[in-house]
Amino acid sequence: MITRRSLLVAAGAAVATAGPLARPVAAALPQIDMEALIKAAQIDPRRADTAITAGAKDSVLLMERALQARGLLSATYVDGHFGTSTVAAYAAYQRSLGYTGLDATGLPGPSSLRLLGEGRYTVVRAISPGSVVTLRGFQVNTRTRAMLLEAERLLGRQLSITQGSYNTGVGASAGTHDGGGALDLSVSGLSSATRTDVLRRLRTVGFAAWLRTPSQGDWGYHIHAIALADTDQSTGAQNQAGDYYLGRNGLANRGPDDGPAVSPKRTWEEYQRTL
Repeated sequence: MITRRSLLVAAGAAVATAGPLARPVAAALPQIDMEALIKAAQIDPRRADTAITAGAKDSVLLMERALQARGLLSATYVDGHFGTSTVAAYAAYQRSLGYTGLDATGLPGPSSLRLLGEGRYTVVRAISPGSVVTLRGFQVNTRTRAMLLEAERLLGRQLSITQGSYNTGVGASAGTHDGGGALDLSVSGLSSATRTDVLRRLRTVGFAAWLRTPSQGDWGYHIHAIALADTDQSTGAQNQAGDYYLGRNGLANRGPDDGPAVSPKRTWEEYQRTL
């Protein structure tokens, strides 16, 4: 039987679900994949052309459009290629936030990237270097520490650190140790085969790593390692990371990579997803 009460209940339900008081559903914002974005930020400035890093175009475009909206990037460079003009525009944006030094190199960090995207996009697969800690007497960040410990687990041996990160006193390194993600490791007492194995394990977990020799510069034999996608990197370290992706040796001469081939080249986050 239809009653006055049943009609009122039905009418109330209709208002709650489709009436004028119902809240409109907000459209979901597009997403920036920070892992893909940082990969492009390291590779693209080191390219000889304006090729686009695989999987990064949509994320780079969202960031570039946000920079353009702030008057920091010309429409000419809103193209999905994270080249030097985009790097300079992002560095200008970081300086507008009051950032200086390592926080204003043009390499996006999670905080500045989210601020830039308010109301425009959201950030997924965010990368953070973590806090600065001491490992065996040297400064590193927690991300780099985790990477080194995992490489050592795979090797079944502990490695000796000779230079850490956040160290501005390493003159021969061209500034690569000024920021995060940089390590120099001793090869004393290691055979040639063991050195190669160390390099392979470091590369497996997400380091760009090379054996450095006295013939290459003003240094002794050692392993030089840069953590890919570390957002605390100095500009020099960023350049070395990009060169590693492009098959180069990370030196000023940009010669061919002379280390063991590891395919695919993975970041720490990508490696963790394989476990």
